[in-house]
Amino acid sequence: MAEAFRDILETFDNSYPGRNYTIEIICPEFTSVCPKTGQPDYGTMTIRYIPNLKCVELKSLKFYMQRFRNEGIFYENVTNRILDDLVAVLEPKWMELTASFTPRGGISTNVVVEYACTEK
Repeated sequence: MAEAFRDILETFDNSYPGRNYTIEIICPEFTSVCPKTGQPDYGTMTIRYIPNLKCVELKSLKFYMQRFRNEGIFYENVTNRILDDLVAVLEPKWMELTASFTPRGGISTNVVVEYACTEK
């Protein structure tokens, strides 16, 4: 199933692969479903990355994020899964994903995951 989500993501060539620069993408309308209660979860996904050879195409990213709308998945799992999918498709030099979920029962949750390329 994860591959079906990942296959939605499209890329384009980075015109400046020799330069380190940061791309920040904010997805303020992320939704998924709590696997315990079946209630919707709402959050903001902030993706920051230093591209290598490829950049993510934003329309495909929007469609990818929308696939989670009916997915029963914990905050920690969805955050790590999105990072894994983006890293697999983009092979960035560095990437950080911050998932900030709205309060549920008086508790707010932020999950931050990071990837750094170790190859030289």
